[in-house]
Amino acid sequence: MSESEYVLLNNEAQNYYYFEIDGHRPRAEYILVRDKIYLTHTEVPNELSGKGIASTLVKQVLEDIEAKGLPLIPLCPYVAAYIKRHPEWFKVLDKSVNIG
Repeated sequence: MSESEYVLLNNEAQNYYYFEIDGHRPRAEYILVRDKIYLTHTEVPNELSGKGIASTLVKQVLEDIEAKGLPLIPLCPYVAAYIKRHPEWFKVLDKSVNIG
């Protein structure tokens, strides 16, 4: 399965974005508070590790957050590191966040 074939899903009842891949569910958990979104945890099952799935997931989540106009507070170290490596995503950060 190529990166472009991953379909981002959002389980709003349990507050996580995810992909369905071969019976596994890599996910990015979040908390939505008023007008801000906090990404709290990213997890990829061991069976899928090393395939770039976490970075693809985070990229698609950031695209969704940007489309919704939600300021992001990245509490997940993986998400913060991803944004640091891809500074074009600084634009979605809440003004109170400095990860530069």
